[in-house]
Amino acid sequence: MSEYKSMICITNRHLCREDFLERIRSLAGIPEIEKIILREKDMAQEEYESLAEQCRDICRQAGKPFAVNQFIRSARKLEIPEVQISFAQMEENREYLREFSSVGVSVHSSEEARQAEKLGASYIIAGHIYATNCKKGIPPRGLSYLKEVCASTGLPVYAIGGITPCNMTEVLAAGAAGGCMMSGFMK
Repeated sequence: MSEYKSMICITNRHLCREDFLERIRSLAGIPEIEKIILREKDMAQEEYESLAEQCRDICRQAGKPFAVNQFIRSARKLEIPEVQISFAQMEENREYLREFSSVGVSVHSSEEARQAEKLGASYIIAGHIYATNCKKGIPPRGLSYLKEVCASTGLPVYAIGGITPCNMTEVLAAGAAGGCMMSGFMK
């Protein structure tokens, strides 16, 4: 499974062909996956919290780092020490972020990456790098953008958007610490 080295799993239960929690259990057992981020942006907070609690427990049992995406209050309530948020959320929630052991921030420019670092981010997710179904019709930013973001911060940068084991060599050569993959892990 070394093809997944330096990968973060981003979830999307709609892509999952099997029981979602069974899929999480399976992915949590792959040592090369650095962490699992529960994305599920279309869920109401209460529904998301229920799923996050179950995923948190699966990941804890497997010793796999687990992060909540966007739902900062849910992470606090469930005592989940890692969050993945947008740059705008970081600016709006600075006072709460010190409570977390890891804060990942999605950025869309090298300036946002620099600001996120100053505000205490643990790592950066930069995208979208390649064409992806998640961003249909929106041109990818490409490897030159990824290089620019990586050069602008001392934080680990993870590429997102069309990332596969086949293009990880290019992503790493651009200076990224790794990549985030959704479809490849969920299907």
